[in-house]
Order: sequence, then C-alpha cells, then structure tokens
Amino acid sequence: MNFKGIDISVKLPPELDGDFIPASIWNRAFLEKAQGAGNSVPAAVALERGDKTVSVHHTRLFPEGDGMDEANCFYMERLIKTLLWIRGGRKIYIFAPVSVCDHIRSAYGPGGIREFDAKFMARVYEKPFEVEAVGIGEIPPPRESARQAVRHLGGCRIGLDLGGSDRKVSAVIEGDTVYSEEVVWHPKTNSDPQYHFDEIVRALRAAAAKMPRVDAVGISSAGIYVNNRVMIASLFLRVPDDVFDLRVKSILTDAVKELGDIPMAVANDGDVAALAGAMELNDVNVLGIAMGTSEAGGYVDRSGNITGWLNELCFVPVDLAAGAAIDEWSGDSGCGVKYFSQDAVTRLAPKAGICLDVSLTPAEKLKRVQELLAAGEAGARKIFEGIGSYLGYGLAHYADFYDIRHVLILGRVTSGEGGNIIVKTAAEVLSLEFPELASKIKLHLPDESSRRVGQSIAAASLVDLHK
Repeated sequence: MNFKGIDISVKLPPELDGDFIPASIWNRAFLEKAQGAGNSVPAAVALERGDKTVSVHHTRLFPEGDGMDEANCFYMERLIKTLLWIRGGRKIYIFAPVSVCDHIRSAYGPGGIREFDAKFMARVYEKPFEVEAVGIGEIPPPRESARQAVRHLGGCRIGLDLGGSDRKVSAVIEGDTVYSEEVVWHPKTNSDPQYHFDEIVRALRAAAAKMPRVDAVGISSAGIYVNNRVMIASLFLRVPDDVFDLRVKSILTDAVKELGDIPMAVANDGDVAALAGAMELNDVNVLGIAMGTSEAGGYVDRSGNITGWLNELCFVPVDLAAGAAIDEWSGDSGCGVKYFSQDAVTRLAPKAGICLDVSLTPAEKLKRVQELLAAGEAGARKIFEGIGSYLGYGLAHYADFYDIRHVLILGRVTSGEGGNIIVKTAAEVLSLEFPELASKIKLHLPDESSRRVGQSIAAASLVDLHK
C-alpha cells in the first residue's frame, strides 16, 4: 500500500477494517525513507505548558521542494497533534521547513483543521494558544516535572470512578475493600448539573454507609482537573458553558462537602488506571489504558511518578487512513476514542453482520455484543480481534512517546472473554510487527472484579492523610 508517497505493509490488520493505516507503521516508514535518502533535514517541536514546563521532540523530514512536502506536512501535523494530547501545551515552538511551519500555523489558527485543539488547550491553560516558528537554537530546552504517585490506603476511604456510562464506588478500610457498587448513569446526555451532583452524592453516601467514618475521598474521572476543579470533562458535555462555570467547576468539592469537611483529591481516570497498575504490579513504567465510554490514558514513569502530562489518548490519532473514523467532538479522524472504547464495538458491529437495536444505549449495545461473544457468535469475536489489532499497533505508536514496561488494560470493553481476545491479538501484532517491543512490554488484564472497579479502589489511595 502506498499512502502519501510512503510504501507500507500491515501484516495483521483488523479483518473488519481493511483500510486501517496504523500511525506506528506509517511513521516508521516515513522516517526510514527520509533518512534513507541521505539528505533528510532536522526538525524539532517544543510544547510549553501553563506552568512553564516544556516537552521537546526531535525528528527528521524530507528537504523542502524534494517532492515530499505534502508528506512532511502530514507527518508533522499528526506528530504535533499526538504530542499535544500526550504532553499538553499552550504554546508550540516549531523548527521545520517553511512550508511545514506555515501548515501548522494555519492548522491551529482560526478556522484551521486543528482549531478545536487550540481552543481546548487555551481553555485548559487559561491562556491564548500560540504557534511560533523558530530557529533550531531557539527551541527551548526540555523542562519536565512530575508529582509522586500517591498510594495511601490507611484509614477509611472512599474511591469514586465516574465513567461516561457507569459510576463505580468503593469503600476501603485499611487497604481492604469492604464494599463496591457499579451503577449505570447518563451524564453525557443530561444538561442539568443537578443530575450529576445528585448521582455523585448518592454514590458517596452509599460507600460512607459501609464504614464507621470517612477519612478521605479520592475521585477518578475522565477530563482535566486543576486543584480538584473541573476544567474540562466529557461527563458534562451537554451543560451550557455559562452553567458549567457556575455549577460544574466546583461540583466535586461541593459533593464531598455533603459528607463533611473531608480531605479529597481528584485525578484524571487515565492516571488512576496507571496508578492501579503500578500498585498491582509493584513496578514502574506503567501505561494504563481504560477502555470504556472513551479511551483514558495515564502513565507512571521510571521513578514511580505521575508525569503531569495530559495523557489524553482519546485524541491521539492512531489510524491515518483517509476514511478513518471521525470523532464527533473534535471533528478529527483516526483518534483513539473510536478505536479503544465502546464506540469501536458499535462501529464494527455492522461490518460483522451484527444488527444492534438503535434504541439501546452505547453501554447496552456493548453488553449485547459481549453476550453474543459468550454465545459463540463469530462476528462478535471478530470485533474484539479487531480492537486487539488496533491496540497492538496503537501500543507501538504510544511506545514512541512513553518508555513502557507494562500496559494495564481496564474498562468495560475488556470485561468477559472480549478482554482476553483483545490482549491476545495485541500481543500477536507486537510479536509479528514489533519484536523489539514484544520482548519488552507485558500486557496485563486484572481479574474481572478489578477490571470493572479497579480504578475506584486506586482512587481511594489518592489522599495523603499525613500531610
């Protein structure tokens, strides 16, 4: 297959998605061809975050005017998009040929193809988003920071995991889980935050009733949080902006206050997934991936620390095909949310010959496909094999930006036999296409109970009561 002047071969593509172009395969082929030509040119990207920390990435491109300008622009646009959502940033410094710099400035400018991303980052960091073309000597040096991954389980704690389809809560006493519950809810379709508030309080009270007291509350949820405040979260997708600012930003702290003046901490669910993995494995270099309503990512580095990066893998492009699945929120194509969530299941179902009742919720559709798999339906198996193929190629892409020793996979998509199929197929992809990664990276599925509520248990450990 030739895509934008680059020849690629995909050895284990998803059977139900033959047009899939893995970013991991195409990027490697692009760099191999550019460097193999003997006249490649250097390029660099630095991303500055609101706290002045900086991430830097160096790469190579074809010389400008060498007939590969379109490929250069495409490669750099997808690379910067990936870096932005993994590392975070409110300003991009770019050193590259003029045509590439112009393309990136246009993409992130008003009306550009990445305007959503620019506005999103401006909202996260509460500063205007910028793109600046600079000389190689003007690329700022890397300046990373990390915060210690807390793992505190003493006392009586509540851990709450707020997913897009269900909310899970655990009561933990001295490290032992004495109660867990999982309740279906519909946060993404409700515009009145009172619904969200009441459901959160109901979950907290259910767990509190199982303990003699509550010493701490830890909350895991998709989105971006600063000082326990909700900056952006898909759970409140239907809430108007003016109502969001008034009612949602403090909704988690307000909900905990219903139990009293209790220490609390809020973390992105991807970071909590990584923390759950590090705790279970008693190791470091853990990438956590939660496959549920969306895809959440988190990372514990070689020092056992959470990096402070965004790790919003749901927006990272993993499929470069022209007809790749479109994410309705960002308007971009090929992003992880459509490949590592229940959306992937419902998207592949028609291709597998499975007709799902349109009146069912996404979570109910997933459950129906899982029931068909348990009953031996061949089409259902192909769906989970397809997600496993996506995952194998996706992990190779993530490995270009993370040092990975372990991958812990959580979320309702991995429940039942489907999770085993996903992991088995992903391992086959790594072994066949990326043997150097297959020998290094171990894939893990927790037991069925932890697979569903593991993040709520890990969330309970977020608060240090000794500070």
